[in-house]
Amino acid sequence: MGKIIAIANQKGGVGKTTTSVNLAASLGALEKKVLLIDADPQANASSGLGIDVDSVEVGSYQLIEHSTKAEDCIIPTNAPHVDIIPAHIDLVAIEIELVDKEEREYMLKKAIQHLKDQYDYILIDCAPSLGLLTLNALTAADSVIIPIQCEYFALEGLGKLLNTIKSVQRIHNQDLDIEGMLLTMYDARLRLSNQVVEEVQKHFSDMVFDTIIQRNVRLGEAPSFGESIINYDVSSKGATNYLSLAKEIIKKND
Repeated sequence: MGKIIAIANQKGGVGKTTTSVNLAASLGALEKKVLLIDADPQANASSGLGIDVDSVEVGSYQLIEHSTKAEDCIIPTNAPHVDIIPAHIDLVAIEIELVDKEEREYMLKKAIQHLKDQYDYILIDCAPSLGLLTLNALTAADSVIIPIQCEYFALEGLGKLLNTIKSVQRIHNQDLDIEGMLLTMYDARLRLSNQVVEEVQKHFSDMVFDTIIQRNVRLGEAPSFGESIINYDVSSKGATNYLSLAKEIIKKND
C-alpha cells in the first residue's frame, strides 16, 4: 500500500516544486515506484521533469473535476520509476468550478485513492496558496512535507499553515500527519541561515528532517533542462541532499 504525501506551504519560493521533483526522482533512483501529481497551475513540476506543458491534453484539471480517469492522466517521465499527472494553466479555473460542488474538498481523494496499490509513493506538488486546490491535496494525503527556506521571513505564515493542517485534520482528514519540516536554501556561510535552522529545530524539534537542502547552483539549473537533479548532475550537493531526504523518508515509513 503506497503513501500519499503533499508538499505544501502557502508561501511562494520556498522550494516546494524543487522538492517535489527531486524527491520523486530520488525515491525513483532508490527503486521506489513514484507518481508525482502537479497540483499547481504554474505547472513547474511538469516542465521540470521534461513535460511539454502546452501539449498536455489531460492532467490534474481533468483528474480533479472527474472528467477523466486517473489512469488516463498518467504519463511516464525521464526519471526512472517516476510517472506524473501533469498540470496545465487550465487548473487556475478549478477553484471557481469546485465552489458549488458537493464534497468539493474530496474530489482529488476520490480520484486517486485506488492508485495507492500501484505506487510506493504518490507526491502532490501544491500551489502556493491555501485555497481549494491545496485543501484537496491535504484531504487526499496521508502526510505533508513543509519546506521552509532558511531566510528572514521563514517562520512567517507557518502558524497559518499549521492551523490549516489542524482544521483539515479536524474536519476532512483525521489521519493527516506531518511527515516533516524540510529546511531548504541553506547557506552555511550566512549567520541568518544558521539562526533559522536553530529557531526551527528549537520550536519543532522532532518534526524537522535531519536532512537540510543546501543552496546549490546545479539545483537551480536542472529545471531549465527539464531534468531532475539526479538526471542532471548526480554528483552535485543538491542530488546528495535529496537522496539523503529520500532515504530518511523510506526509513521512517518502512
